[in-house]
Parts: sequence; C-alpha cells; structure tokens
Amino acid sequence: MDNVIDTKRLEEHVIHVLKTCYDPEIPVNIYELGLIYRISVEQNGKVEIDMTLTSPACPVAGSLPFEVETKIKGIPDVTEARVNVVWDPIWNKDMMTETAKFQLGFL
Repeated sequence: MDNVIDTKRLEEHVIHVLKTCYDPEIPVNIYELGLIYRISVEQNGKVEIDMTLTSPACPVAGSLPFEVETKIKGIPDVTEARVNVVWDPIWNKDMMTETAKFQLGFL
C-alpha cells in the first residue's frame, strides 16, 4: 500500500516555499503578488501549480517557473511537481494580497 500524504500539510509547505520565490524586479514574493492561481496537491505527493507572471514580457519568464518547480520538487513528500504558466486571467495589482500592497506602497 502506498503512503497517503496529508495534503493540507503539504499544501501549507508548498505555500511556505512559494513565499521564498521572488520576481527580482519586485521585492515581494510571488505568492503575495498573486501570481499563484492554483495549487493542487494529491495524496500521492503530486503537486501541480498554475501561475502567471506580471506580464508576458517579464524578464524572468524563462527562469522563474523553473525555479518554482525546482523548489517544490525539493519538498519532502513531493513525488512530482509541475508548474503551468497561464495568462488567463491577466494579472493585475488587484490580485496582490493586502501585505503586498502595503509593502509596495499601494495602501
């Protein structure tokens, strides 16, 4: 029988790791920026994330999703990680958390 993973605990760990990823041009982590649209954690340890970027021309478009995927793969209990870059809906500053808005001076 395969080990069954506590998906809620693993999702919390994934969020913690996402908060260590930054767009180098913006001093706020990608989770607080609202760039993470979906996190799916399965009982077998498979994690899938839908994320976007602040714009299609973002200079880290080629590296940031790879960084996110690599960090998620490094979490204990993660058996597989996949990051999908999506553009719908288009990101805007209203997607940021209150914390991010405060950090960037929007509040």
